Amino acid sequence: MSKPSASATRASRIIHCIVAPLLPRLRLASVCIAIVLVSCATPPSERRGAAPSQPPNATLPPVFTRVAWDALPGFATDRVAQAWPSLRVGCNALLASARTSPTWQRPCAAAEAVDATDEGAVRAFLLAHFSPYVIAFPGGRVDGLVTGYYEPLLEGSRERTDRFRIPVYAVPDDLLVVELSDLHPELAGRRVRGRIEGRRVVPYFNRREIERGAAAHSSVIAYVADPLDAFFLQIQGSGRIALTDGSVVRLGYADQNGHPYRAIANVLIARGEMTLAQASMQAIRAWARTNPDRVDDLLDENPSYVFFREIAAPARGTLHAMIDGPTGSLGVPLLAQRTVAVDARAIPLGAPLWISTTRPSSGAPLERLVLAQDTGGAIRGAVRADFFWGSGEAAALEAGLMRQSGRLWLLWPIDAELPTAQ
Repeated sequence: MSKPSASATRASRIIHCIVAPLLPRLRLASVCIAIVLVSCATPPSERRGAAPSQPPNATLPPVFTRVAWDALPGFATDRVAQAWPSLRVGCNALLASARTSPTWQRPCAAAEAVDATDEGAVRAFLLAHFSPYVIAFPGGRVDGLVTGYYEPLLEGSRERTDRFRIPVYAVPDDLLVVELSDLHPELAGRRVRGRIEGRRVVPYFNRREIERGAAAHSSVIAYVADPLDAFFLQIQGSGRIALTDGSVVRLGYADQNGHPYRAIANVLIARGEMTLAQASMQAIRAWARTNPDRVDDLLDENPSYVFFREIAAPARGTLHAMIDGPTGSLGVPLLAQRTVAVDARAIPLGAPLWISTTRPSSGAPLERLVLAQDTGGAIRGAVRADFFWGSGEAAALEAGLMRQSGRLWLLWPIDAELPTAQ
């Protein structure tokens, strides 16, 4: 095992001091926290499995350069009114926060008077209240990576059957989560997870252990048929399960076991069973059909495991019901093909963006107004976006193939000070 870094050593001392108050039955002198637990510290945006991130701030701060509206590819032809529900529901969340409300008060107030059915009115609103800024990396490069994600729809059952035997777990009762920033602000966004074993706190169970029955302290939300479907549900971080009684369970990310994410596509590439150019969700499924007896071992290569919570359906007649998507990090539902996940250290959550990339299935231009309303553990950097395709098989196809070059423009309130990297 390599020598722990100074920050890891310091973090272990911090945990040593804060775990005891959480566990009154343990004496401080008897609490032993292994350095390996510290290595499981992960950022709060762990949705979709949290792929290993780049070193903190490696591609920050972003560079914002103001441009003319006609510099945005496709601005003259995009049906911007399609994004209006996301903008309005995002305003509700932004105005509810004392931190973000001052920035968004004026444009969000003006939005209430806009006729959302009038394409010209929505376009005029954007021109009157926002200025576009091309987003670049610190060195000036404007091309970045655009990936895609979707909301899975699985079949399942509340009860275990011969067909539906793969559990989808809620958060285990014995999962211990420690927020390091509660004591030390410089560790903001860092947390550790573990469990109590006798008089010690140890790392929580990894995927292999959970899949083989170690999650005895967790309730099962539902059972599904295919372990690979359950795995991709965890990668996406949200989804729906159509039950045998005709009802639908809506799932959202609840927590994670604290182990680092390892992409199984990379495992197959390293083994020579797939090339980088071939790597996609569809290619992994094809491999699984050919190698059914090896699927469990492949999935075990990723020790990370995601737990879910049930989400109530939105009330009829509301904006949430009109959008009817999974809930993103801003706390609002995501509108298919009009919302993206971003690195919130670089791009403020809730901000309108312009995106210019291509469709993975055809190479056709994908240029449109989107809202930054989600984050993801693998979404790191100034020019980086994860495009939400929606739900269903067509969305899964596009999302599974998407790994495109793209550019982003921040649409920022005219009178507001430009954001700074967090």
